[in-house]
Amino acid sequence: MNKVLLVDDDIDLTAMLSQYLVREGFDVHAVHDGEAGALEAVSRPYSIVVLDIMMPRVSGTEALRRIRSTSQVPVLMLTARGDNIDRIVGLDMGADDYVPKPCTPGELVARIRAILRRTEGREPASTPVASGAKQLQVGPLILSPGSRSATWQGRPLELTGTEFTLLEVLARQAGQLVSKQDISLQAFGQPLARFDRRIDVHISSIRQKLGLRSDGQSWIESVRGRGYQLLVD
Repeated sequence: MNKVLLVDDDIDLTAMLSQYLVREGFDVHAVHDGEAGALEAVSRPYSIVVLDIMMPRVSGTEALRRIRSTSQVPVLMLTARGDNIDRIVGLDMGADDYVPKPCTPGELVARIRAILRRTEGREPASTPVASGAKQLQVGPLILSPGSRSATWQGRPLELTGTEFTLLEVLARQAGQLVSKQDISLQAFGQPLARFDRRIDVHISSIRQKLGLRSDGQSWIESVRGRGYQLLVD
């Protein structure tokens, strides 16, 4: 059974979401402030953390930073509807996805299941996992889909679950331009929504982690209005 940690100071909302998630077959634990949430997330093996941005004592953004310092557990952020800054900051810091509040329980469950499908096989903490699937190598990049781990130029490459999925999509079509619509369909299983910048934000983070090529170019080339491609030597 998948274990879900809900971190939100809205007690009524948390109780309602918890009841719905339990009916959908999840094992749910809830806490109501960011400090307790960050500690709980790294103390027990959760399948996913649902983390609100606006909370007392420690914000969701700070809680995410603390979680990511020791764990790669999938994190779904709850953000105020229309607040693009919170969404971008959360994704840039390693969140796997976001849901604007107020959200329906059905939408939350759908997003959770989509993340769990993408991150299946990834352990909640930073413990190495033996790979059971064929590795994918593109130049200095090696991806291990079974363990959802990566190395870059011979060194471990720390990626969030969504970053790994996006990089795998590009790596399987290395040297080819992949449209953002195709990336969204392959990575998220859904068409790209208008004004949705998740792909751009995650690609920006991956670029920073890969650094620049010897010619000064990014390893991931963008074609404005069309898509991205992973360059090969």
